[in-house]
Amino acid sequence: MGPLPGWSIALVGIAIGGACGFTARRARLCSFGAVEDVWIGGDTRRLRIFGLALGVALLGTQAMVWTGALNPALSTYVPSAVPWFAILLGSTLFGLGMALVGTCGFGSLIRLGTGDLRSLIVMMVFGATAYATLRGILAPLRIDGLETIAVGVPGAVPADLPSVLAWLGVGDLRLTIAVTVAAILILVVVFDARLRRSPRLITAGATLGLGVIVGWWATGVAIDEFAAHARPQSLTFVSPVGRALYAVLTTPEGLLDFGIGSVIGVVLGAFISALFDREFRWEAFDDHHEMRRHLVGAVMMGGGGILAGGCTIGQGITAGSMMALSWPLAIIGMMVGARLGIAYLMEGSIRQIFRH
Repeated sequence: MGPLPGWSIALVGIAIGGACGFTARRARLCSFGAVEDVWIGGDTRRLRIFGLALGVALLGTQAMVWTGALNPALSTYVPSAVPWFAILLGSTLFGLGMALVGTCGFGSLIRLGTGDLRSLIVMMVFGATAYATLRGILAPLRIDGLETIAVGVPGAVPADLPSVLAWLGVGDLRLTIAVTVAAILILVVVFDARLRRSPRLITAGATLGLGVIVGWWATGVAIDEFAAHARPQSLTFVSPVGRALYAVLTTPEGLLDFGIGSVIGVVLGAFISALFDREFRWEAFDDHHEMRRHLVGAVMMGGGGILAGGCTIGQGITAGSMMALSWPLAIIGMMVGARLGIAYLMEGSIRQIFRH
């Protein structure tokens, strides 16, 4: 099989996004919903499904890295210095924002596909803020300010756990760590009788994990290097939304991109799923209070997601599949931010959480 031409990468993104959007909507799989289940009801089932996705993605991604087919150092997730402050601040803002919106960027795209006009407004504001933080008016603050607070990785090796351990002389434990962690994450789902009775959830989780693998393969292994020079990338739903908005307004040829294709695919997949289940319906804001909450949340998610280096999918699964050192920082920040957001929504003040 020859290398994939550059334009076909967008089609791969649409296909992967479509599969993820279709299965996630049918399963009602939502990252904020999973966090909310844990913080409010102590129910970890949906969170474990995201663990399943991470386990599947980890196995496939690290197999490609171990065989030399995929170079982690070429991705954006494993730089030689970790901007820990920007990641913690951004992920906390992202978690707080998704609580105000009621879902993350991935979930908002799914809602948009089902006819939710609130998500159309959210995605426009989200994308504009993300692009402003990525390359626009807020970029200098990010690049010359927040991201300068960083910790260099020892030996200037890529910022992933196996590379650091190898530099420390522990040995090449990449495959051992990947197989062990993936097995635990997958078996936790397999041995849960309630989850075994939820095939839609399991299918959605497995699809997300496989989607990350195919994304890395398409953009980092199968791509024709003479047709495109983009870094290897996989599923994430922050910067691609911003770049999609910019491309639509300025340079339509920029739409021929894996990330933008996956954004379009998620909306299409959710739309087809909603039609299939006869659940497509137009929805709008109930009042100006709800609209204000969504707009504030969209700004927080857009800017915070760029600072964090990704969303709940981009950092939670894609960066996790690379065993990036940024992964635990981003996950902690998003969990804390979501908890603060839930406290605000339920009790009217974030300060209430510190009184219990």
